[in-house]
Amino acid sequence: MLSFLPGPIRGTLALLLHSLNTLLCCVPLFTLAVLKLLLPIRPARNVLNRLLDGIAVLWIAINGGIHRLTQKRRWHIEGLETLKKRDWYLVLANHQSWADIFVLQNIFNNRIPFMKFFLKQELIWVPVIGLAWWALDFPFMQRFSKSYLAKHPEMKGKDMETTRKACAKFKHMPVSIMNFVEGTRFTPSKHARQQSPFKHLLKPKAGGAGFVMTAMGEQIHKVLDVTIAYPQQARSFWDFLCGKITDVHVHVRSIPVTPELIGNYEDDAAYRVRFQAWLNQLWQEKDLRIEQMLAKTAA
Repeated sequence: MLSFLPGPIRGTLALLLHSLNTLLCCVPLFTLAVLKLLLPIRPARNVLNRLLDGIAVLWIAINGGIHRLTQKRRWHIEGLETLKKRDWYLVLANHQSWADIFVLQNIFNNRIPFMKFFLKQELIWVPVIGLAWWALDFPFMQRFSKSYLAKHPEMKGKDMETTRKACAKFKHMPVSIMNFVEGTRFTPSKHARQQSPFKHLLKPKAGGAGFVMTAMGEQIHKVLDVTIAYPQQARSFWDFLCGKITDVHVHVRSIPVTPELIGNYEDDAAYRVRFQAWLNQLWQEKDLRIEQMLAKTAA
């Protein structure tokens, strides 16, 4: 343990080790990705996909080791008992810091399938990381604005069609799709600007999760409602690396996907209203849960 070192030194060391881990893992990742591109045979690609996800799982495990080496942190986690690596999940969580991603990866690694995000099509061109996302089959989606569709009505539905094709490969291999439904990190200024009705949360945006349920609803087995709370005021990713976030509280609730949660978010107005109401109820319960988690810590 190097927790005796000053915070900035630990943070710098952790950042360097994370970067080195990423570069080293990208070598076999890209090699297998090129091989997958050259082998269009489904059984071979399924094997390569498992190997690629295995590299990602190893990358997360090494990151966890780096955190244990450089930081002393207490984890308070509930709700992991029923999770399975052979299920399909939609993971919904509140968002306060980029540290949230490392928290989620740490608690779910090897407990559920490797988490993947829906990404904008343009992000495939991000150096190194874009290729890694492509290699790991992160779904790239192309969303058209209302103004664009008004000028090009023939493109209506094309974005959903493209997304369904991107998600078709998940029928053969379990996956966890991650979505921060607030759309951005929580800050007091954003909270005030939104006039959010929640004490600890921004307003949830149902579009992203609804998009997933439209494209993959028949495949998703369960929704994981994840609540993350940091008792300390320090919440940034740099604070996380420097060891200033000494306690992390996480509550996981597994919700079965019923027929009522599946529908066409874009074209079915009744389903859209119903899904938005369901998500708002989820957020009301999450806000109360955070209040209880913080009160228990302060007691």
